[in-house]
Amino acid sequence: MNRVKNFNAGPAALPLPALERAREEFLDFARSGMSVMEHSHRGKEYEACHDEAIALLKELLAVPDTHEVLFVQGGASQLFAQIPMNLVPKGGSADYVVTGAWSEKAVAEARLATAMLGGAVRVACTTGTGEGKEKSYVRAPAPGEVKAADGAAYLHLTSNETIHGVEFDVDASRAFPGTGAVPLIADMSSDFLWKKIDVSKFGLVYAGAQKNIGPSGVVVMVVSKALVEQGRKDIPKIFQFRTPAENKSLYNTPPTFGIYMIRNVLSWLKGLGGLPAMEARNRKKAGVLYGAIDANPAFYKCPVEKQSRSVMNVVFRLPGEADEERFVKEAKARGMVGLKGHRSVGGIRVSAYNAVEPAWIDELAAFMGEFARKG
Repeated sequence: MNRVKNFNAGPAALPLPALERAREEFLDFARSGMSVMEHSHRGKEYEACHDEAIALLKELLAVPDTHEVLFVQGGASQLFAQIPMNLVPKGGSADYVVTGAWSEKAVAEARLATAMLGGAVRVACTTGTGEGKEKSYVRAPAPGEVKAADGAAYLHLTSNETIHGVEFDVDASRAFPGTGAVPLIADMSSDFLWKKIDVSKFGLVYAGAQKNIGPSGVVVMVVSKALVEQGRKDIPKIFQFRTPAENKSLYNTPPTFGIYMIRNVLSWLKGLGGLPAMEARNRKKAGVLYGAIDANPAFYKCPVEKQSRSVMNVVFRLPGEADEERFVKEAKARGMVGLKGHRSVGGIRVSAYNAVEPAWIDELAAFMGEFARKG
């Protein structure tokens, strides 16, 4: 078997031990004589796996009793609409911080949802400069730049902009903002579980699994019980957060195989030493990549300010698009795939999620040095 070095942005690399475990259990899960994909979500074999995944998340993140873990469907993009549907009351408003393409999408969906239900949206802070195709995002705001409006239903931010390579809380000067009595909500789809966070500071954290913790089709929510309880009741039951909360995420058939794979990934993560060990591993990988960029400033340029450089999605440009195309082609010939930047911004993007092995990063950095010397 010749597995490539996978730097795709999502769906992304999964840990080999988690995949090997799935391979071993694929036809006969928990000695039941059938695959986990064939099991009823009401059966004891699947429910044990479901409960284990929740327990591992609570353990790894030290989730306090004030919060609970939910599994939902629809992707983080559905949550863009579902969050304001649940949490913005009629006549109320919510605040948003915009630091890239995904927070732009979150604002656009929130505006549609709140207009439909009698609410509104305010952009509390944006770091975008320029207009149209020239618009760029190169930093996360300092905490003092963000002020939530009194009485806002919540303040929403995107912790890591997958496309633009901008991340909160990598450096102390770009920490998550304090919001006082206003709940802080974070889309952590592309940097969930890269390090420890203080869950108690957030009303809601949500993450599409397919970037850092599992396959596509599942969203993990870590949400304040109080926030769930105060959610609106005049929207369809399937969209109310209280529905999965009251039914242990088993109100309807969940994406059972996706949750099973999340269990496998979380078990692997715990075995490596948990989130402190994962943060050290991830920061070392990022240091190697940014070191390779900064060592060749005439050839590689990272547009993101150093305090906001993403640990998960490292973006950079070469002197010309032809160079970038050749870079991607030659890297692929060496078994390194998924390096082409997003179509909206171009360039190169290295997604160095938890499952990406340090040895892959070392090999890529060596290739970058060789490629720059050749010119």
